[in-house]
Amino acid sequence: MEETKGLLEKIRHHDKVCIALNEHCAIPLPDDVMEILLKPHRLTYYYFQYIERGTATFKADLQEFTVNDGELAFGLPNQIFTKLPYDKNMRQYALSFDEHTLTLLPGHYPFLVNPFNVNTLSFDKEGQQRVKNLLAGLFQLLHSPGKQKKADVILAHLHTLLTEFNSAYFEQYQRQEIVSGPKLSKYIAFKLAVETNLTEQHDVQHIAEELALNASTLYSIVKEYAGVSPKEWIINRLMMEAQRRLQYSSISVKELAYELGFSDPGYFSRLFKKNTGMSVSQYIAELRDLSRN
Repeated sequence: MEETKGLLEKIRHHDKVCIALNEHCAIPLPDDVMEILLKPHRLTYYYFQYIERGTATFKADLQEFTVNDGELAFGLPNQIFTKLPYDKNMRQYALSFDEHTLTLLPGHYPFLVNPFNVNTLSFDKEGQQRVKNLLAGLFQLLHSPGKQKKADVILAHLHTLLTEFNSAYFEQYQRQEIVSGPKLSKYIAFKLAVETNLTEQHDVQHIAEELALNASTLYSIVKEYAGVSPKEWIINRLMMEAQRRLQYSSISVKELAYELGFSDPGYFSRLFKKNTGMSVSQYIAELRDLSRN
């Protein structure tokens, strides 16, 4: 697996805002950057690819998906992302920005926590036109001859674009009346708490207290949005991380267990088999078989 730390710095398109936007592959990427992006890579930034016209297939973590005309693929920091071969002549926009850029924006965009664990967005005809116009306008701002536009203008355009994405996300994956509700906010906060301390804190009671909730309330919220209990959600997330690391690095079961915060490698192995249906050794063997095909 390729790491992307520092990659965005090499391709950024503004001197003050860490952002990159390519329109129809018009801006050539350095060879060393392309070498990384053509392989599975762990994202250290937010990535969006809008397909104006065409078809492209991606993998986010272990899930493969395809986007078509007027659809968006996106990857989030820490995800293992792969862009499978596609026609570089198709009409598409590729947008990347980092966490620091996100902190400069005036709004909050809950979809970036991805509460419904998806990596695609679709838009109605009017939404497609707005997204295309926003991306084309932002590209023109970033690449117009002469002095670059002020950072606040760039950030204003990015804010509008992310607001469009956020609205489409919740319209597509959740009932609109729940979007701004306190329960969704708590579910997002739960996901953030788990991500922040993924390999350190597995105690549901502790997380509930951090969120100013009792354990039963947290249980009902996570169950409503994810269909599983908080403990199951944490275990599923840890097992996904285990599969990520096994797929893209050589590591022993004991090392992997300790890295993920388990003091008992045997308990970790039992959880892995229960979650995936395979032992760790069987999973590695299957990965090797796939790599030969």
